[in-house]
Amino acid sequence: MTAPRPEGPAPEDFSSSEELRSALTLLARVPQLLIACDYDGTLAPIVTDPSQAMPIPESVSALRTLANLPQTKVAVISGRALRDLAALSRLPSEIHLVGSHGSEFDIGFTRALSSEDQRLRDKLVAELSAIAERYEGARVEPKPAGCALHVREASEADAMRAVEDVREGPSTWDGVHTTEGKAVIDLSVVTTHKGDALDKLRHQLGASAVLFLGDDVTDENAFAHLHGPDVGVRVGPGPSRAAFRIGDPTDVAKLLARLVDTRRAWLQGEQAQLIERHTMLADGANHALLTPDGRVTWMCHPRPDSGSVFADLLGGEHAGHFTVQPVNAGIPLGQRYVSGTMTVETRWPGLSVTDWLDSTPRRRGDLNATVLVREISGEVPVKITFAPRPEFGQLPVQLQPVGGDGLHVLGGREPISLRSPGVEWHIEYDGQHSLAVAVVDLAAIGGSLVLEMRAGSANLDEWKPAVNVRRRTTEAGWRNWSDSLKLPRVETEMVSRSALALKALCYQPTGAILAAGTTSLPEELGGVRNWDYRFCWIRDAAMTANALVDLGSLQEAESYFAWVAGILERTAGHPERLAPLYDIEGMAPSPEAIIDTLPGYAGARPVRINNAASNQVQLDVFGPVAMLVEAVAQRRGHLSDFEQQVLGSMVEAVAKRWHEPDHGIWEARQAPRHHVYSKVMCWVTVDRALKVAEHFGMEYGPDWHELRDQIAKNVLELGWNDEAGAYTAAYGHDDLDAASLWIGLSGLLPPDDPRYLKTVLRIEAGLRSGPTVYRYHRDDGLPGTEGGFIICAAWLAEAYLQVGRRTDAEELFEQILACAGPTGLLPEQWDPIAERGLGNHPQAYSHLGLIRVANLLNGQSGRI
Repeated sequence: MTAPRPEGPAPEDFSSSEELRSALTLLARVPQLLIACDYDGTLAPIVTDPSQAMPIPESVSALRTLANLPQTKVAVISGRALRDLAALSRLPSEIHLVGSHGSEFDIGFTRALSSEDQRLRDKLVAELSAIAERYEGARVEPKPAGCALHVREASEADAMRAVEDVREGPSTWDGVHTTEGKAVIDLSVVTTHKGDALDKLRHQLGASAVLFLGDDVTDENAFAHLHGPDVGVRVGPGPSRAAFRIGDPTDVAKLLARLVDTRRAWLQGEQAQLIERHTMLADGANHALLTPDGRVTWMCHPRPDSGSVFADLLGGEHAGHFTVQPVNAGIPLGQRYVSGTMTVETRWPGLSVTDWLDSTPRRRGDLNATVLVREISGEVPVKITFAPRPEFGQLPVQLQPVGGDGLHVLGGREPISLRSPGVEWHIEYDGQHSLAVAVVDLAAIGGSLVLEMRAGSANLDEWKPAVNVRRRTTEAGWRNWSDSLKLPRVETEMVSRSALALKALCYQPTGAILAAGTTSLPEELGGVRNWDYRFCWIRDAAMTANALVDLGSLQEAESYFAWVAGILERTAGHPERLAPLYDIEGMAPSPEAIIDTLPGYAGARPVRINNAASNQVQLDVFGPVAMLVEAVAQRRGHLSDFEQQVLGSMVEAVAKRWHEPDHGIWEARQAPRHHVYSKVMCWVTVDRALKVAEHFGMEYGPDWHELRDQIAKNVLELGWNDEAGAYTAAYGHDDLDAASLWIGLSGLLPPDDPRYLKTVLRIEAGLRSGPTVYRYHRDDGLPGTEGGFIICAAWLAEAYLQVGRRTDAEELFEQILACAGPTGLLPEQWDPIAERGLGNHPQAYSHLGLIRVANLLNGQSGRI
């Protein structure tokens, strides 16, 4: 237990206490915060008549606001009886009230006295009443577990004698516990004090940290129970265990108001940049996101599904960022990709920053290296802030300057260094982390500066070859690939950028293809539909590779097949056991977990890592793989032995399980249903396998034709819903689903079939909203809503083309293009009301959908 601090100088004005403001800022970032305080002398000024002690309105307003924030609890712990405290304070029900120094709790904390304790309590009331009658101004306050003698209105001499009578009398009785405060002595038959009460609250409310404010001697027990990240604030003079001190209840109101602003900003996201305005850097394995004003806001290491080094995207600047901006920062002139590459240029008047991820270390086989290069050129002073936060900020880090060469990051599992020759860094502190800040006058150093962040290396030497050579090599790799594509004449630049985005999501060391490079970007601002997409979905990856095959690139599909081969081998001859998704090594992800120290993008919590959908049954996954095999074989002109094996395995899996219900393409966390889309994809699997067999002379099973016909008959009959007048989401259900467009997109129904035409019209009427199409509008068991899915809009545009509505297809395609950010990247979803992107970014689905529609509009294959 910490000894009381001496009284010291007069309390500081809260507005000038930088140390206290810093402590509150850190406290405001904890996952579960408990704010607890005394009443008299803290929320309410001390007055002569205790019955007139009214709380300061601004403090009440602040406490109410805090109590209504997520993950934030508020309590008032007073020496007053609970009934009197509630009647006098009139605090809202969201605020927990604790009376009698912790022996009385509000609902959920009730504690009954034994008959023996009740008799002792009644005896105390009688004795203190007799003492009070002897001294004018003394008053007794009965309480459920004891009573208190108040002497504030008595003369100084009478007050001293009355308190002494209590000390020498009832205070000495067995079973009586005494607490002395300002002009009050409190006796209780229950062993408790404010420290015990605070512990109970902390435990029952699940608090990660506590702020306690108090002014009295009795509050010292609470201060003594604070530990770790807790903050104690003494109000007024007197020796105290509290680390901080302020003057009076007016300062309490100021402190609480500041805490409201800081806590709310952290919970709701601080100045969240629009999702679609983020630009991706890539090196063929890893990714980073860059804001339009030069801040690296997201990067993981050593793999794209590892813990983050920079997570400003999900937690504000204290979650990690790397920022380069002019000292007199204005709005940038613009940001753009270097054509045909993943290099990004951001420009201000007199300043240009060129960012790229160096692919040459990985080319040399150093798979643990992620090298971010920031080339700065111009004539103006520039401010650089380097704040790495490994493992989502959960590991304390320190930055160590190394001569004039740069910085070492100490504390992470992986070595990280920043080469910055000649830069003079100033180390600042943000709680348990440090950050480095430098101001560089570019004109004084010749107009250019190169920063190299080397994750996976502590080496600060100049690397060979020189940085300009490494940049040319890196860019040549992207540009050569991009130049090899057969691009449509329709929106050529956007298609090229979409192809590069898909290529960047390919994890080249293994052939896996990520659905997106981010986690937990929300489907609804402030909502809970936040998922980790840094994995390889069998379906999504096959569709991505197929889009690139349609542009003339086979290498991604062939690498993906190698990744699939490892998974099939691990099924030990049971391809029907394929999970919907795996990590980039082809292994099952770890269990889904929550990083509760991050508030989420714009306050959308929880931040999740890993994805529980890996445990679902999704029977549609075989169809996209079969379509990809067909596309590769037709583009190449022959079928490999492995591709024959894959087709055989997929048909075998369908034969065993097509008749089962599943969770469907959208991974609803509900009971399985017989999804129309899943059945269609099972049909596609067998249909494409037969077409490949007939075209390339592949052997096939004698029952494959019958299986295809059986599935087709089943889905065409049972998938149609007369009440809805369309093919709906699942057998026996009337809810619409955009994925049911595949009843025609797959070729199962011809474009002129009346049932398909009606399905297109019903989905258009029921799910389209401006530039986007919602997946569905049913209750999927999760709270909140979501945006429209860009890939669903692309499917509807394909359907328009298929049924002869080209003008409508062209119009919708233009609207899809308008959803892209300034550098051409598309998020997963679009909110047509707020006109902003939602979901993980950039999203493979969205870009492959754009490519397919552009190809179809151009008259190319756009294979379906």
